Amino acid sequence: MTHSLVVIVVQAFKGTMSAAEVAERASAGVIAAGADPAVIVASDGGDGLLDSLGGDLTQVVPVEVSDPLGRATTALIGWIDPGTAIVESRLACGLSLLDVSERDPLVTTTRGVGEMVLKAIDMGAQQVLVGLGGSATMDAGLGMARAWGWVPRDARAQVLDEGGGALLQLSRLDPGDPLGSRVIGLCDVRNPLIGDGGARVYAAQKGATRESEQQLAAGLERLVDVTRVMDGSRLAQQPGAGSAGGLGFGVLCFARGSLQRGADWVLRRAGFDALIRRAKLVVTGEGAFDRTSLYGKLTGVVMERAAAARIRVLLLAPTAERVPEGVWVESGGGVWSGGELERRAREGTVRALSGI
Repeated sequence: MTHSLVVIVVQAFKGTMSAAEVAERASAGVIAAGADPAVIVASDGGDGLLDSLGGDLTQVVPVEVSDPLGRATTALIGWIDPGTAIVESRLACGLSLLDVSERDPLVTTTRGVGEMVLKAIDMGAQQVLVGLGGSATMDAGLGMARAWGWVPRDARAQVLDEGGGALLQLSRLDPGDPLGSRVIGLCDVRNPLIGDGGARVYAAQKGATRESEQQLAAGLERLVDVTRVMDGSRLAQQPGAGSAGGLGFGVLCFARGSLQRGADWVLRRAGFDALIRRAKLVVTGEGAFDRTSLYGKLTGVVMERAAAARIRVLLLAPTAERVPEGVWVESGGGVWSGGELERRAREGTVRALSGI
């Protein structure tokens, strides 16, 4: 087993361990198993996108924007070259910006994301990549569009309140000015905007009740109706349109941008496919693996690409369900400490490389 290359693709275990700690502990476990680790700190467009770029960033600029409830907050804009800016939407509209008692997608807004994009363009960005994930919102990017001059109105021509709850009253949209720069959304999931498998799948995570989920879903359908003249019906069905509470749809419809799988974009920049050709095992993980992990999130994409290369995969996850057949798993035991993660990585690596 000595000298076997093991590629470790890490992200934060939300609420328990940072990506850096996961990398350190998983690497130690792989070394203890007698193998050689190669670590990629990655992201699917949500948490940790800027961190995953590491030394590729030429600068990181702090800016003041609106948080999900319209309060001032400081976010970061990263640059990979003078014309290309990277923003994480969660830094302006993320769940981490709110107390649990404040989480309510009926009233939260993506306006701050639009402000971040404008600031990046004002600084000279010809292309803005927007990481989509971890949002506290379900306004389908309409709040973002407000920052660009779009005005949503009801049947009486009154301006709508912020938040996903007001979408049911939407009657018309006064368009804003063209951005003049290319916007690309890096999606953490591949859900469409509407339907049973749409953005509503994640409504409860954002603080929605069963009742408000129905209202939010109906509001998203109303927005699609109003934007039919802008090809809204087709755009709403695109994979990723439902990411970040429909922010993916906002990128497509209001920015006239495009969407990519965030995990693919990050792994491609990290040289993942070339690296695993020399590997005996790929190790990846997250705090809780479930069916949504296979909708375009990092762990699911790593599994997919490793399977295509016929490389074994070890999943490290305290909670794991609906794991694809053939994937080796270390799970259970509740919330893991760093020491527990290291032990699981060692034992799992031994099992996976030995085939037992």
